[in-house]
Amino acid sequence: MGCFGFLKTMMFIFNGIIFLAGAGILAVGIWVKVDSGSILGFLQNLDGAPTELKQVLNVGYLLIALGAVLLLIGFLGCCGAVKESKCMLLLFFTIILIVFIAEVAGAIVLLVFKGLIQNLISQVGVTIVNNIKKDYGTNKDITGLWNATMSTLNCCGFNNFTDFSGSPFSSNSSVYPSQCCKGFTPCTPSNATAQNVTGCFPTLVKWIDSNSVVIIGVALGIAVLELGAMVASMVMYCQIKAKTS
Repeated sequence: MGCFGFLKTMMFIFNGIIFLAGAGILAVGIWVKVDSGSILGFLQNLDGAPTELKQVLNVGYLLIALGAVLLLIGFLGCCGAVKESKCMLLLFFTIILIVFIAEVAGAIVLLVFKGLIQNLISQVGVTIVNNIKKDYGTNKDITGLWNATMSTLNCCGFNNFTDFSGSPFSSNSSVYPSQCCKGFTPCTPSNATAQNVTGCFPTLVKWIDSNSVVIIGVALGIAVLELGAMVASMVMYCQIKAKTS
């Protein structure tokens, strides 16, 4: 097997895995959206399952979008290699290049304008806090989403427990969500003040800072794979073009 044959085989295997992964993710996403009633019933019947678990249904559209993109990339890579199609390989290269450029641009923006982005998120946080004060305790989706977020990140509100002051939940019962008080039931204002649980936004920023090395490592690994895929597709493209000339 020559260099071209080896490259062709590796392109087929690598993109075949991507294609199968995309098909699986797409199938799960479609199943979540189409058969949400059965899934919700299954989740509710699990022993000890938190009520916030039903929020998993909200990721259906994300899974469909991600699966479709992976499916397209894998299909173009596989068929382009097997059929030795210059058009498919060029389209494969173009899609990977667009994704790569978007990732690099996003990384540059995050590094250069980190402070500006945090200020922007803080400003957006005002709107989020207003939504909490308006809907938390009456809107089941908003309430469940915040409960799931706070339980997962061990945080309270966007900034802190005061975000829930004046919300329907707090106004009706004069208490805060249980996540705002560790070990105190009910979570009264005095207990929430004493516990002073960190808000979800500061917690998320702290988590990103503490795991920055891992995040950078994963990002670099993905970038290397993308560069390798682009180089392989262009090498095959040039060799196929030379054969047909």
